[in-house]
Amino acid sequence: MTPPSPDRPTGGPPPSVGPVDATVVPRFAGPGTFARLPRRDEVTRMDVAVVGVPFDSGVSYRPGARFGPSHVRESSRLLRPYNPAVDVSPFVAQQVVDAGDIACNPFDIPDAIEAIERGARELVDAGARLVTLGGDHTIALPLLRVMAREHGPISVVHFDAHLDTWDTYFGVATTHGTPFRRASEEGLIDPEGSIHVGIRGPLYSPQDMTDDAALGFTAITCPDVERDGSATAIERIRARVEDRPVYVSVDIDVLDPAHAPGTGTPEAGGLTSRELLTMLRAFGDLDLVSADIVEVSPAYDHAQLTGIAAAHVAYELMSAMAPVPS
Repeated sequence: MTPPSPDRPTGGPPPSVGPVDATVVPRFAGPGTFARLPRRDEVTRMDVAVVGVPFDSGVSYRPGARFGPSHVRESSRLLRPYNPAVDVSPFVAQQVVDAGDIACNPFDIPDAIEAIERGARELVDAGARLVTLGGDHTIALPLLRVMAREHGPISVVHFDAHLDTWDTYFGVATTHGTPFRRASEEGLIDPEGSIHVGIRGPLYSPQDMTDDAALGFTAITCPDVERDGSATAIERIRARVEDRPVYVSVDIDVLDPAHAPGTGTPEAGGLTSRELLTMLRAFGDLDLVSADIVEVSPAYDHAQLTGIAAAHVAYELMSAMAPVPS
C-alpha cells in the first residue's frame, strides 16, 4: 500500500488512506489488519490506532481471550467504509491504522500491565486515540492510567454483564474482575461521571452494589433496558457523562450469549447486538478519547458470531470518534 504523497498541493494533513478496496481485492484476501486498514508504518500520521493486547492471564473462569485480537481482525473483513446509520465515513474523516499488538508477559500480571501501559502511552504520545482489542478486562487498568495522564480523571462508560469492581480474586489485586476498583482507588476515573451499562446476573451479596456506588459508579442494568428501552439508557448515559472526556470499555459479555457465545464468563439475559450498537451510535457528540473491546474468546465462538459483533462495536466506536464536519 502506498502512503499519501508528501508533495500535496494544499496545506493541512494528507488525505486518509483507507482499507483495501473490496471491489478489487476480495475480502478473503489481502492484509490481515483490522478491516484491511493500513499498518502504522504505511502512513504518515495516525488519528486512531487499532491495537491488540493478547493477554488473558487475569481471567477467573474460561481462558482464551489472548486470541481475541486476531479473531476480531479476521471477523472485521466485511466492514465497509461508509456507515449509513450515522452518515460517517470513519476511515475517510480520520486516519485509522492497525498498530499491531502490544506484546506482554503471560506469566507475570504486574509486568504485563507495565508493558501495556508503555505501549499505549507511546501510541497516545504519537497523537492517536486508541481502539484496543483485548485480551481480558485486566488491560483496562493500564489503559486508564494512560488516559488519566492525558486528560485527568476520566468518565468511564463501561458495558459489561459484571461490575468489575471487586477487591481481589484468590488474593490477587489485579484481575479482570477488579480493574475499575483499582482505577477508582488510583483516582483515574471521574466518580461523578462514570456508569455501568448492561449489568445483570447474580452477585456475591447486596454489598457489591453499595461498594460499587462508593467507587463512583451508577448502573443501568439489563432489566432497566428491557423496561425502559435503549433511548432512555442513552439519555441516562448522556446525563451522567455530560461534557467530560469519556473512555468506553466494552466487555463483549454485555451481549447475551445468543449474540456473543465466545467469551469467558457468559451471563444469560444480556443486550442484543442491535441494542448495543444503537447506544454506541449516540456517542458521536461525546468527547470520546479512547475505547476498548475485551473478553472475546474465540475457542467458544460459533461462525464468528462474537468476533463479528466485536468488529462492529469497534467500527461504531471509530465512527463516534470521527470529527464532525464544520
